[in-house]
Amino acid sequence: MPIPGTPSRAELAEHLVSTRIAGDVATPRENNLSHYRKLANGDRHFWLGLELGDRWSDEQDVLAVMAERVGVNDDPEYRYGQDTIDPELTVAALERMAGRLRKAADGGQRVLFATGHPGGLLDVHRATADALRTAGCEIVVIPEGLTTEEGYVQQFADVAVLEHGASLWHTHSGEPMKAILTGLERAGRPLPDLVVADHGWAGYAAQHGLDSVGYADCNDPALFLAESEGTLQVAVPLDDHVVSPRYYDPMTAYLLTEAGLK
Repeated sequence: MPIPGTPSRAELAEHLVSTRIAGDVATPRENNLSHYRKLANGDRHFWLGLELGDRWSDEQDVLAVMAERVGVNDDPEYRYGQDTIDPELTVAALERMAGRLRKAADGGQRVLFATGHPGGLLDVHRATADALRTAGCEIVVIPEGLTTEEGYVQQFADVAVLEHGASLWHTHSGEPMKAILTGLERAGRPLPDLVVADHGWAGYAAQHGLDSVGYADCNDPALFLAESEGTLQVAVPLDDHVVSPRYYDPMTAYLLTEAGLK
């Protein structure tokens, strides 16, 4: 069960494993490898709003980055069964993210929050937005009336999401972030100084030159490739939809404490 208060580094790592946010995660090895292959073969659904060109056309290169930055098994012959996220890599990435949040707070920056995984990560983003607002940041309010082919781009609890049929949708697309940035420019409003997001929301923002940090699962390699190239500032490896969204609370508490926001 989630632990109360702010955990120590060791307690957080243990919690991540016990809740399967890291450690032996639910995503099987064959799904990971399938996604790495599709990205390498140019399937843009797996590029998460980024422009990867032909730089990652070898799936073994993708696997090597994922082993280094996420902690999946680095053996290309291991093709079926359990795969992993290294909790120490998750915590280290949270600490790097905390450093960027601290910079935003110190500078009173404009910050935009967005998620393509509202069932898991919405409250992580909401709590971070609350803390940054209290610290003096401006939380960007998105323009009204934004749409994509998938649905409406809305803002819920300070977090941009995709809405369709009165439901919040899971999406990997970068198009919702494109709609937001285009809408801000059209309205003559400044772009964010920082984007805190996941999936294509984070990838598209980073590709277009905005400081961007985000969360990604072990079967979503694009953000980790972008981090390795310096396009994305931080990618935090985790299972992005575990049994209960409350399981992320200790992680969020640790992040905000490390950033000096709690």
